[in-house]
Amino acid sequence: MEEYPRSLSQFEAWFDTEQACREYLFRLRWPDGFRCPRCEGHHFWPVRSVLMQCQACGHQTSVTAGTIFQDTRKPLADWFRAMYWLASQKNGASALGLQRVLGLGSYKTAWTWLHKFRRAMVRPGRDRLTGRVEVDETYLGGLEGGVRGRQTERKSLIAIAAQEDGPGIGRIRMKRIPDASADSLMPFVQEAIEPGSIVHTDGWLGYLPVEGKGYLHQVTIVQGKEESASQLMPRVHRVASLVKRWILGTHQGAVSHEHLEYYLDEFTFRFNRRRSGNRGKLFYRLVQQAVIVDPVPYKSMVKCAAGDTDPDHNL
Repeated sequence: MEEYPRSLSQFEAWFDTEQACREYLFRLRWPDGFRCPRCEGHHFWPVRSVLMQCQACGHQTSVTAGTIFQDTRKPLADWFRAMYWLASQKNGASALGLQRVLGLGSYKTAWTWLHKFRRAMVRPGRDRLTGRVEVDETYLGGLEGGVRGRQTERKSLIAIAAQEDGPGIGRIRMKRIPDASADSLMPFVQEAIEPGSIVHTDGWLGYLPVEGKGYLHQVTIVQGKEESASQLMPRVHRVASLVKRWILGTHQGAVSHEHLEYYLDEFTFRFNRRRSGNRGKLFYRLVQQAVIVDPVPYKSMVKCAAGDTDPDHNL
């Protein structure tokens, strides 16, 4: 049974102590009971307040070890408040907003937490898109002179897959790709879409190998048609428009090329759960995935110059 708070008051009542937060993490991390990360043993001895020692092999672990919460010096209650607030924001959140809401001492802490959460927004082994799926590319970035079509030097090229749901959009997938060649597009298609599905693309040569990869390939030639590309392939163009507006609106365009992939993951996480009837369920999914994602130290996230207080820069 999915266990999540249905309201803010219920959230505050459930997670008012560190122990309550740890017990919730325990239930989500080990829904079938404790499993030693070293030997898969089922039983443990409690050691001090937070450690568990496996009775079979003697290995000591904790409910936060090996998760995005590993080695944190902040109370878990603060992490939970951050995740609930993030899940409650319909259009996403900025590091500055998180810093203000939680009263965090530094922008760096808020930025780091948000990027840890974004890494937890991709569920390992998630189901691929099925049925009929539109695929196209777009770019994110400012105006760039002297280039045409799918060429780009300073922009980020994004592949988009949008599953058809009647006249609307079902689930989506997005990924930053180095170029629009078949060598870049085919791995995206294979990662995002279940074989046997119908892949609907325009006539770009990079999509020629689609049928040979186990898909049915529907091609719509856009050039020379009375209808616009956004009319012929409305779903991917709608998603492209929404993600550009989201990055400009929520993040004022301040997203670096290096970190763009994680912002796309957040947009996808939110978009695919946009019909969820309760924000608490998004919180539940985020915590559920946070306990299975490997730790990500701050230093591995950024490669900033010394003293740089804002790890992201404009596209």
